[in-house]
Amino acid sequence: MAAVGKSTGRRARGRRAAATAVVAGAVAAGSLTAGCAGGGTPDDGRPPRPPRTAAWTPAPVPSRPQQARRAAPVLAVKIDNARAARPHTGLGAADVVYVEPVEGGLSRLLAVYASTLPEAVGPVRSARETDLELLRQFDRPALAFSGAQRRLLPLVGRAPLRAEPPGRRPDAYFRGAGAVPHNLYVRPHRLLRATPGVSALTTGFSYGAAPDGGVPEPVRTVRYPAARFTFTWDGSRQRYRVALDGTAAATTDGRPVVPSTVVVQNVRIRPSGYADSRGHNTPYTETVGSGTAKVLRGGKAYDALWKRPEPGDGTRFTTVDGEPLNFATGQVWVVFVRA
Repeated sequence: MAAVGKSTGRRARGRRAAATAVVAGAVAAGSLTAGCAGGGTPDDGRPPRPPRTAAWTPAPVPSRPQQARRAAPVLAVKIDNARAARPHTGLGAADVVYVEPVEGGLSRLLAVYASTLPEAVGPVRSARETDLELLRQFDRPALAFSGAQRRLLPLVGRAPLRAEPPGRRPDAYFRGAGAVPHNLYVRPHRLLRATPGVSALTTGFSYGAAPDGGVPEPVRTVRYPAARFTFTWDGSRQRYRVALDGTAAATTDGRPVVPSTVVVQNVRIRPSGYADSRGHNTPYTETVGSGTAKVLRGGKAYDALWKRPEPGDGTRFTTVDGEPLNFATGQVWVVFVRA
């Protein structure tokens, strides 16, 4: 009888431990899925659904020598670029803006902040698989995003970044006056304790004097199936004025969006294994590899080659002769187009 009693007690303790582990796992998973598409508040504004457990396991922090660590990571924010999301907030303060194709021929922006953290950025929308590879070039960046497709969440959890959706950091987000889902904004200072500085921008870009040559090209338009970007050289500002779908881009404080350098990067774009709530496949943009590009600076266009051998590498741009192709100091826009 004593042996039976001990065995029963061990089984009861085992059940209690298992139940505790399940509850702990549910809390951890809910912290990411709350506020995400397919769990919590979906990204397309649909009514919330209860989050499921099993969604997310954070990636381990890589072991690095203390002297190699940076004081703070960069902040990347996934920004809505639908017409209803404009004007943007805080976009002018970004060091780099990546333009990515998404479902339905539309586009979204991935803005990277290192030298300046504005008071607010947005509207914030959902992450895509493309973002995970693109952000591997930085040292464990913080990613602000509204959510992700449910099956993509495990990949987000395993990626070497700090996932910071509203479900994990509700204090960092707020809703503006617009309509859901185009009215979610993030407060960068609540995600980063310090501005990391330009040394954290491990993009591989080089800055300096323009190379010889180049062809005068004061206006360049890039078209997606359902989006259009026009970059017009403004000699008085020594910057490019940006127009989105034919309308001059300006932020909510009335300032124009004026990058110093624009890169039109030819890449492979293929279907991914994911789709939106309407069944539209999400395109995957391959940013590791090599190819050609056009670099716009100073009102001229330069033929360029790009190379990014590994996900952890930045992207190097060179002239066709193999010399580094310097960018002008200031904001850089990188527009991905199908090769």
